[in-house]
Amino acid sequence: MKGKQLSPDTAVVQEILEGNVNAFETLVNRHQEHVSRIVGNHVPYQRVDEVVQAAFVNAYRSLNTFRGEKPFRNWLSKISVRCCYDFWREEYRYRETPVSTLGADPWDMLDRLTANQAQEEFLAQAQQEENIKLLDWALDQLSPEDRMVVTLTALEEKSVAEAAHLLGWTKVNVKVRAHRARNKLKKILKQAI
Repeated sequence: MKGKQLSPDTAVVQEILEGNVNAFETLVNRHQEHVSRIVGNHVPYQRVDEVVQAAFVNAYRSLNTFRGEKPFRNWLSKISVRCCYDFWREEYRYRETPVSTLGADPWDMLDRLTANQAQEEFLAQAQQEENIKLLDWALDQLSPEDRMVVTLTALEEKSVAEAAHLLGWTKVNVKVRAHRARNKLKKILKQAI
């Protein structure tokens, strides 16, 4: 982290590493919204605060690995995504969501989603609670790895390079897993009809 001019975040990290642990609050205040937005895109809204806290705890514990070569926000984003990934890995150990809990209306919506509809109609429908419930159910059928790669590449439209960086995988691994995961998701939705 030594250099001519330290960024404000890098200067705070250096201060923390030199013993002023209370300075971490500055980083939390600066980046709380950013981390909450990332986590909010990947975990159920009831669990966002819990995962955000875990991300900041992990960041604090790993501060000595921050080199300052890239912005602190990028480093923290990577930790946040990995915390979401860890959240789903833990959730999948205890998951059980029977198809029968979805009710009748989601089945009608699934029929509409699988038909060849215009993209605008799909995006408008995706905002509805039933669509979100169905998508969550379908994503729950995937492994944590597949869920994260599909969420990042297909739903958030991150590039392969961005997803690889955030997940700590190679670009080739992201491409292969994303392709396979999308196919699994299609198969799950088709079988559910």
